[in-house]
Amino acid sequence: MNSTASPFTDLARSRRSPRKFLPAPLSPADIRGVLEDAQTAPSNSNTQPWAVHVVSGAERDALAKELLQADEEGRTSPDFTTDYGEGIYLERAQALAADYYGPRGIERSDREGRRATLRENLEFFGAPHVAFLFMPALGDGVRTAGDIGMYAQNFLLSLTSRGFAGIPQTMLGTYADTVRAFLNVPEDLKLLFGISFGTADPTAPVNAFGRTRIPLPQSVVLHGTPGVLDGR
Repeated sequence: MNSTASPFTDLARSRRSPRKFLPAPLSPADIRGVLEDAQTAPSNSNTQPWAVHVVSGAERDALAKELLQADEEGRTSPDFTTDYGEGIYLERAQALAADYYGPRGIERSDREGRRATLRENLEFFGAPHVAFLFMPALGDGVRTAGDIGMYAQNFLLSLTSRGFAGIPQTMLGTYADTVRAFLNVPEDLKLLFGISFGTADPTAPVNAFGRTRIPLPQSVVLHGTPGVLDGR
């Protein structure tokens, strides 16, 4: 089998999570195409447990105001924890924060500067659209969350294939009650995260923010599969 890079390889490796978008909306046909691509994701026993709410235009603007107000008043209401634990996972999160805030001149001790930057999440980084991914309470939720993760990856790669971009935002899930109330979503659907999407601003310095990945040997263990990691 040919081992050269495929169109999918180029697509997957070119995907980025921008933090500054242009305001121009996607066409209805493009949004529908992305949703149809996402819908092809596999799921446990074909349960297709995702419940997706896409918000745009004046509704998007009004929701951003609601989220900013909730943040101002300290009304957090996450359905899930965001704990990184101790050790390597926390270290990776801290390294990402240093790479993100450092070039912007925001020191670790600058709590107000960091808070202002975090609040950009609640305005969807200027993206014209945001998709909220809700999940039903099925068992312990692990399989359901995995299914929705695969849906989200399809969604993101479809955007990339069409010349657009999206950024998954777990912070939006921190205000689950606010989002549910605004969108009239029932309490039994839990907000996993949101994806802000649109056209990445090519002139925004923040969008040059790099993406690092750990070497394969740090995450992959091979059993009876020789030669895969040789020389890498």
